[in-house]
Amino acid sequence: MGKETRQKFDGYAAQYDEWFMKNEHLFTSELRLFKEVLGDITGKKLLSVGCGSGLFESYIDCTHVEGIEPSGDMGKIAEKRGVNIIKYGLIEEVDLPDNTYDIIYFNGSSSYMEDLTPVYAKSLRALKEGGRLILLDVPKESAFGFMYLLGKSLNTYDHEYLKDAMPELPYPLALAASGVWHTTEEKINVLKALGIEKFSFRQTLIKNPLYTNEEPEEVSEGYKSGGYVAIIAEK
Repeated sequence: MGKETRQKFDGYAAQYDEWFMKNEHLFTSELRLFKEVLGDITGKKLLSVGCGSGLFESYIDCTHVEGIEPSGDMGKIAEKRGVNIIKYGLIEEVDLPDNTYDIIYFNGSSSYMEDLTPVYAKSLRALKEGGRLILLDVPKESAFGFMYLLGKSLNTYDHEYLKDAMPELPYPLALAASGVWHTTEEKINVLKALGIEKFSFRQTLIKNPLYTNEEPEEVSEGYKSGGYVAIIAEK
């Protein structure tokens, strides 16, 4: 995530939250996934890498949630919501203490990182033995991923190729266009190369993007159908 991306998120902090609030059923689906994969966090120490505005965190107990966030606009909102920001910047710029956290999670932030290996390696070192690294993302190979990549390549959602195929309120193009977008298999392979052997997977947003905001969806196992997928890797 470079300077240009930071600036875009600075300018879009309010629009980011507004998009989720207007797409309330989609948000509920993603929030269900977020809560399920975190599980019972009572007494546990958590780190949110790229915590954004802390929107998701505002629905859980943030007492022991620390955050790293490049965008000043986003991070200030997250602090008001109870996240303890330990660094306004990139995870690459942070010296994390070893064997400290029970859970470290990237909620959508992997999609704005070119090289995943060093940030995942740093995160794994900072986890306690038996701790969990959780990666929640829109996979590149999903219908949402294709939609964002097409919008990025066309530099617009208002195109004949996308006519009658777009949800009413798509994710802001400036943010989608800033993304790198990785496949789920790519992230799994990075973690395997770092020595991870224990994985589990959860997914939601199974419907095509045109219909995902009609009603909240349940969480299911696996990762090959979802528009939002969680990889849970145990150290």
